[in-house]
Formats: sequence, C-alpha cells, structure tokens
Amino acid sequence: MMITFENKIVQEDLKKIVDSSYINFEKLRGKTVLITGVSGMLATYLAYTIYYLDVHENFQTKIIGTARNMEKANAKFQSLSKEYFELVQHDVTQPFDYEKDIDYIIHAASNASPKFISTDPVGIIKANTLGTMNLLELARTKGIQNFLFLSTREIYGKSIKNQLTEQDYGGFDILSPRACYPESKRMAETLLESYSVQYEIPYTVARIAHSYGPGMEINNDGRIMSDLISNVVNHEDIILKSEGTAERAFCYISDATTALLTVLLNGDSGQAYNVANEDEPIQIRDLAQKLVSLLPDEKLKVTFDIPTSQSTAYSTDGRTVMDMSKIEKLGWNRLVGLDLGLKKTIESFE
Repeated sequence: MMITFENKIVQEDLKKIVDSSYINFEKLRGKTVLITGVSGMLATYLAYTIYYLDVHENFQTKIIGTARNMEKANAKFQSLSKEYFELVQHDVTQPFDYEKDIDYIIHAASNASPKFISTDPVGIIKANTLGTMNLLELARTKGIQNFLFLSTREIYGKSIKNQLTEQDYGGFDILSPRACYPESKRMAETLLESYSVQYEIPYTVARIAHSYGPGMEINNDGRIMSDLISNVVNHEDIILKSEGTAERAFCYISDATTALLTVLLNGDSGQAYNVANEDEPIQIRDLAQKLVSLLPDEKLKVTFDIPTSQSTAYSTDGRTVMDMSKIEKLGWNRLVGLDLGLKKTIESFE
C-alpha cells in the first residue's frame, strides 16, 4: 500500500509535528525548499509537513521534490497542489539546473537498503559524493540559507566508548561489503565543510539512526524493521535468521521529522547533530514478539531458522548509544514511544 498525504495516521502525525513550538517554522514562510530523493520515507514526511503548513497556515512555501522513480513519486504526491509542490525527475549524480531561487536544500537522495548496498554499491557512492557536490555547486549560485544533509550513525564506525557524541569517530573495515555507505557519507560531510570554508555555503548535518513509520519500504528492503513490519502487515509468521539478540533502538518518523526540521531551522551552521531514540533499546527477538502481539487475532508466531553461515549486507556492528544532548539543547524531544509507533505504523498500511 502506498502512503499518501491523506492517510489518517499521516495527518495525525503532521498535526503533531507542526505543533512543535520550539521549531522556527517561520523561516520557511514564502521560501523555496529543494528536497532530493523526495519519495523516500523521511523526505516524504518533510515534504508533507511543509505542504501541511502551506494548506493550514498559508505559508506560501514552494517545495521542489526530485526523484528518479516517477511512478512511485507520483503515487505519493499526485494529490498535492502544483501551486506549492513541483515534482521533478532527476538523478542527483547529474548536475541540477533550476533557474528560480532556492532558499533551502535538503539532500535525502541515498539508499541505505542492504539489497542495494550489495547490488549497487557504486550507485550509493555516487549519490552521496557526486550528488552532494552537484547540489553544493547549485547552492553556490543560489545564496541559500541552509543545506541539510541526511547522514547516518554508521559514520562513527566501531567505538570503544559507551556513548557517541558528534565529535567521536571510530574505524571500520573499508573493504567490507557495507563500506560504500558510511565511507561515502563521511566524504559527503567533508565536502560540506570544504564548500563552507571555500564558498561560505551554510550547512547542517543530521546523523540518523534507525527510523521507521508510515511510508517505510517494506517490500524486499532488507533492513530488519522493514522485514518484520512486512511480515506482520502481510499476515506472515516472523522467521528470524539469527538468535535475535542484537540490540537496536528505533525512532518513529514523526520524531525523526521534528529532529530534521530542528537541525535545518534551529541548528548552528557547520554542525552535525545525532538523530535517534535512545530511550527504548530492544533486542530483535523481543521486537518480533512485540509486533506479533499487536495482532493477536492473527495468531502469528516467531520462529528461528538459523543458517550455519550467512552472507549479508546487514550491519554487524554492536549498538553504541548516541548522545542526544546536542539536539536536545535546540529544544527537540521524543514524543512517540515504541509501542505506539509500531501500532501507528501497522495501522497506516491497513
């Protein structure tokens, strides 16, 4: 099921997002915002939020959304008025020419799916490096107010610390199957700083941990939350291919969206901010049990089928807690707990 702007759960979330009084939404009034990879889960919610402000608060903010897959993008955005939303087919690895003014750039065009990390690592590198450089070249001509880059917690690598601040870094095997993703994200962050130093381009970075919610890709995505949600939505038993003892913490999409808007509109230029929900860590096996318990009438089960060896592009790094104090000083706080977030996500696909 394709999630649209009119979805009941989406509308509930958008109302809560725009009620976040600590976010300086007024900066968006009458401006133009470019969002790359607009059909992705987080980018879609960002576009929907700005459009919601247009419809309900008369913000007169123009949204330019770029996407490669126009069929998917049109399904998500066909109901949005062209007065406020313009959908453009574009591959960020190519230069982007746009004659009108652009005030904010949000670069969200990047694929973190293990499926594509395995099959198209070069494409992932290009989107994060060439894509970022192309957009920075565009920013040079526009006098933008901010460039928000959606990065990842994976740039920290492996760390011996118990908690990761934005100044911490660890190492990882640059020849591992997954290296294309965090290494290219690191390079993109360096590009942002380099363009800031040389051309005075303002930017902020959001280092995002695991997020989920309406609009997440659940068809053969390869990420653990997506796969589990897919099982439940399709009324299938959950079959875990490991003991499920790995621990993760998941941030519901409305909280991730308020965090991204906080970084975009309240953040200090040249700074990175962690974006995560570190209050409810959970083992994968417990997450699976929690999901099947949400649909008791289905009588779904969690079973284990552990292979003797397994080739996977899943991240195998142990979880290290991300320090959230920096973004919290900007006013951000998490509102949606795991139980409610899972319930809302499943309902959104019904």
